[in-house]
Amino acid sequence: MRLIIKKIVLLLVVLFVKQAKAQHSKDTIKISLNAITGLQFDLVRFTVKPEANVKINFFNTDDMSHNLLITKPGTRLKVVNDAIKLEEKGPAMNYIPRSHEVLWSIPVLSPGQGKSIRFKAPAKAGAYPYVCTYPGHGFLMYGVMYVTSDGKIPDGKTDPNIPPSRRQDKTIESKKVEGHAVHEKEAPKSAHPYTPKPPYLYRTFMEDASPAAIAVSLPHNLSYCWDAGVCKLRYAWAGGFVDNTAIWKGHADAVSKVVGTIFYRDKTEYPLRIGQPDQIPELEYKGYSLINEYPEFHYTLNGVDVFELIKAKEDGKGLIRNFRIPGSDKTVWFVTNDNDEAIKYEASTGSWEQGRLQISPQQARNFAITVTSYPLVYNKKQQ
Repeated sequence: MRLIIKKIVLLLVVLFVKQAKAQHSKDTIKISLNAITGLQFDLVRFTVKPEANVKINFFNTDDMSHNLLITKPGTRLKVVNDAIKLEEKGPAMNYIPRSHEVLWSIPVLSPGQGKSIRFKAPAKAGAYPYVCTYPGHGFLMYGVMYVTSDGKIPDGKTDPNIPPSRRQDKTIESKKVEGHAVHEKEAPKSAHPYTPKPPYLYRTFMEDASPAAIAVSLPHNLSYCWDAGVCKLRYAWAGGFVDNTAIWKGHADAVSKVVGTIFYRDKTEYPLRIGQPDQIPELEYKGYSLINEYPEFHYTLNGVDVFELIKAKEDGKGLIRNFRIPGSDKTVWFVTNDNDEAIKYEASTGSWEQGRLQISPQQARNFAITVTSYPLVYNKKQQ
């Protein structure tokens, strides 16, 4: 009799498990997400309800390698930068940083590969970004999972959580996936995700710079490389921006190639000094913020906050470096390249002495250095 009861109980357990699995599968929201040409996902946003069971089928249809990370709201750029900071550890870690901001992830997939991931959607409503953090991809290749009870999301043409190129598409279509809305947009047909309008930047790998290089495109076909590893402007060029093809294709030790002609290089040991003109300060990078789309870099020299924002001259013949050093109680010095006859330096304040600009603490609160390139003025090439 006991044996019969045990068999009945076991049968009921098996039936219950099968029913639970079937119900779980039935209630699971299935999302198909593809990496496609032009550093983009074919699906840039979708919605699920709080605590819904979700399955994402991710497939790489591109000719480059890609991964997929889903992050906490508002943390996409931080996660992208954390992945870049992995440097030589990146490949072994699939460019997935160990971070509380990363909720779920799929490792790097080669072209033609696919992988699925299951999870329960967060209980808290919000915009949860998904992104590819392969070097050079994360600033362009992203989308958003909206967790919402009522299905309300921003208008696609103004949605700040999707790439600008996808907001510019002609139509926004919606379809139902097992009772939930999936929002799609027509993918751009060009190899590049979109034609960006300066100013804009890439966090990338550049020649003659540390792994923390930032390439910035400016109006008038000018660009520059700012090195967050050493807190300084490395060089500037005219004629184009950067070619990221080698990086995007995953070539070992690849760097972004300058498109154009370099007209300025900082050849000093370090251009800004605090207190003593011959003393190289201790440096610490603090990040950057965007002001009218221009990055303003924040770093410290001997613990003193410095803010630097670089723009193109109105005539396109050089750069204007705008500095703010609001908390210095010592003289600030700006040191130029020795015997650089191709560059003319001008300052909005202070006094020059043998290639050094002396600035009082009061003047240092807001000043500008204009760098004019004679080769650009006279349309001559400079190596």
